Amino acid sequence: MVERSEVDENKRATLRRFAVLGAATPLASFRAEADSGESEARDAIAGYVATTPGAHFSKVRDDLKLGTGEAQHHLRQLLDAGVVESRRDGDYRRFYPAEQFSSFEQVALGYLRRETPRGMLVELLRDPSATGSDLADALDVSRPTVSKYAADLEDAGLLDREEGYAVQNPETVITLLVRYADSFGETAAEFAAEADGFISFDP
Repeated sequence: MVERSEVDENKRATLRRFAVLGAATPLASFRAEADSGESEARDAIAGYVATTPGAHFSKVRDDLKLGTGEAQHHLRQLLDAGVVESRRDGDYRRFYPAEQFSSFEQVALGYLRRETPRGMLVELLRDPSATGSDLADALDVSRPTVSKYAADLEDAGLLDREEGYAVQNPETVITLLVRYADSFGETAAEFAAEADGFISFDP
């Protein structure tokens, strides 16, 4: 049985780890108005959002081991202070560092936070000639699942389905995958390690 003191210490350690990152965000004047406990939680949320942009509310709350009301309170304070911003994504509200990402990048990050769309984009960046059946086999999902997400990605402006499947603004998507690979999981980290071969540079 896990002791309450151990749970509390785990929460404090998690908050401290992300608070170090959050301290580098534009919180100086806002931090002065908060007590140390609230400041640490807010710094942690700001740091978490900076390293995991596009995370939705439940992920922020759960990964930082915060209560629902606690997370809502601090996120509202950070939104009001202009430190973070949010975007509705279907049933989710996703959070981003303020004024850091374009609308396209925010949408892309939202889809990259979803396992199957992320897998499809990664596979298509690796092999632009991949078909729906190829994607279904590679991701171990059904062909209708690929078709559904392909339509969603097209509607979001991330995929062109006119002739096969083509990732829109591929270098932007690659940059986001590489920059935040650790927050996307093992497949993205593997892709990041080989990403140099997918980026073309103007001479």
